[in-house]
Amino acid sequence: MAETHLTVGQTVYDDEGRKLGTIRGFDEDGFFVTTREGIEALSIEHERAGHEFGGAELVWRCSQCGAVGELGDLPAECPDCAAPREDLYYWTED
Repeated sequence: MAETHLTVGQTVYDDEGRKLGTIRGFDEDGFFVTTREGIEALSIEHERAGHEFGGAELVWRCSQCGAVGELGDLPAECPDCAAPREDLYYWTED
């Protein structure tokens, strides 16, 4: 199998050619995909988690050190560990 280079913003498809979504981040287990237009989450379950208990907030999170921050202030690199922007992904915080 040929090696594939994946990047943030790349559209990915399943084996049958159906669009899965757009890559929005990476961690040691793989990559995170936008689940549907305008919704950034790990999964439908993650998207819904916490909403029944109050307002969850969408923030960025560093896959290297776990730091979080406001989406409006998405840095070029993690301010805590200097990981590159590609290691930052959208996260729902309670």
